Amino acid sequence: MKLPKIDTPIYEINLVSNNKTVKFRPFLVKEQKLFLMASESDDPKEIVNCIKQVLSNCVLNDDVDINELSSFDLEYLFLNLRAKSVGEVVNLTYSCNNTVKNDKGDDVRCGGVVKFDVNLMEIKPTIDKEHSNKIEINKKLGVVMKYPTFNLLSDLEKKPNADIIDLIIACVDYIYDDETIYYSKDIDKADMLEFFDSMQQSDFVKIEKFFKTAPKITKTLNFKCPKCSHTEDIVIEGVQNFFG
Repeated sequence: MKLPKIDTPIYEINLVSNNKTVKFRPFLVKEQKLFLMASESDDPKEIVNCIKQVLSNCVLNDDVDINELSSFDLEYLFLNLRAKSVGEVVNLTYSCNNTVKNDKGDDVRCGGVVKFDVNLMEIKPTIDKEHSNKIEINKKLGVVMKYPTFNLLSDLEKKPNADIIDLIIACVDYIYDDETIYYSKDIDKADMLEFFDSMQQSDFVKIEKFFKTAPKITKTLNFKCPKCSHTEDIVIEGVQNFFG
């Protein structure tokens, strides 16, 4: 005799980058087991891979490739998935790094502990009003950028000599002038390097601004140590902080 199937609710959110509606189900016991295995390894890369696997399992859209999502879309999607699967509130603990004097007059780390309850549903993307993925070099020439994915950022981290130029080139969607559109997939890396090396610094700053003003998924916590009264603002970001 077959057991009855358990219905699971379906939720929706809109991606930050393109406002596309994504449907997802909560993660189940089988996905929770993946999280437990990854957390035991204490390896950030394994945690990210686990999160991507769980998102792939839970996202119901056939036209959404988790590996192709921008890093902030993936983070926002995971926060919503975690909230609907485990609970909207996550408990975070931070210890004070302020330097204080001990009884012997030596400098030591304070270590006072503060616990925070963070409501994941209150974390919204920060979007800079001046942000644009279209960078105008002059009236006839410009660059259109695409957002870096987790896979791209991970690949660049593995390259010891990778720099901002490598990131920029990897994120070019296309270059255009008044006659032609030059798609990045059709451009040799040497030609791309020459293109950016020939830029004026003022134009290169425009390209860098694309990354600096890109949407972010962050939460600022007001930290006050109960032990030494040190205060500071703690900005938390990255899916690892909300993994549990």
